[in-house]
Amino acid sequence: MTALVLVEHEAGTPAETSLQAVALARGLGPGPGLDALVIGADGGGAAALLGAHGVTTVHVAEHDGLGAFAPDAWARVVVDLAERIGASSVVAAATERGNDVIARAAARVDEPFAANVVAVAGGGPWTLTRVRWGGSLLEEARLDAGRALLTVQPHAVAAADAGGPAAAVEPFTPPLDAADLAVHVTERVGTPAGGVSLADAKVVVSAGRGAGSAEGFAGVEELAALLGGAVGCSRAVTIAGWRPHTDQVGQTGTKIAPDLYVACGISGATQHMAGCRGAKAILAINTDPEAPILSGADYAVIGDLHEVVPAICAEIRKARPT
Repeated sequence: MTALVLVEHEAGTPAETSLQAVALARGLGPGPGLDALVIGADGGGAAALLGAHGVTTVHVAEHDGLGAFAPDAWARVVVDLAERIGASSVVAAATERGNDVIARAAARVDEPFAANVVAVAGGGPWTLTRVRWGGSLLEEARLDAGRALLTVQPHAVAAADAGGPAAAVEPFTPPLDAADLAVHVTERVGTPAGGVSLADAKVVVSAGRGAGSAEGFAGVEELAALLGGAVGCSRAVTIAGWRPHTDQVGQTGTKIAPDLYVACGISGATQHMAGCRGAKAILAINTDPEAPILSGADYAVIGDLHEVVPAICAEIRKARPT
């Protein structure tokens, strides 16, 4: 028996969050093997990198109906493959896609599903540590199931190179029917071209209700550009229509792990902090010295973002050679 990891990828390059799930899954099975499932014909390109992270076999699901994401189809593939290889556990990253697929897989086999796990021990029953309440607490739990179905909290487990050889690649065509493919992605609306991805940015500069308006983000955009970073925002901003949902940092937005997170005019609700908890350093700019975000910040400036941010921009330009 082995552990099986569902790996999300882009043109054969595994997502960082999936590599983090691989790190947690290593050693979960009673045997030495660690299998990965990638969906899409280009998934075989992930074999070398996944092997370096300890995966021994990469199963590549190829089917004409899998050109677009179809959650029920993915769940069926996961369940069928786990049964075929006798997987003792199935692990994925706790992304929107990972949670969706593993929850559907759990429903198919009538087994419990544990989301946002950060540590696992034992097996039958399994002892879990997982993030709850938007990241405000850690829960110790017991999972009593024939096969553990888990997702791993993003940026809570470090991806680690195990120095292994390239994994063996085993393509297969899963049996799918019309019902499996009834729900599928028909269109993707991406972020404007040329920007830095919010999830991958090393620096993120966000603003909340304190920006005052969509136009109030001008300074935030300038600072992000000077630092080579991405622009984010709070949920209140997306509700007001000042920025698109793709810019939202938080529990219901994007979870980020930059080297520096600059939070401007953001109060710091639990849901927002759940999205930026992975940041290595947080700088908070707020007029309220009692704002909750200050308790989680490494650095703080008490002041109006419309005065502080332009001053920071001016100092950065001054310090750079012309």
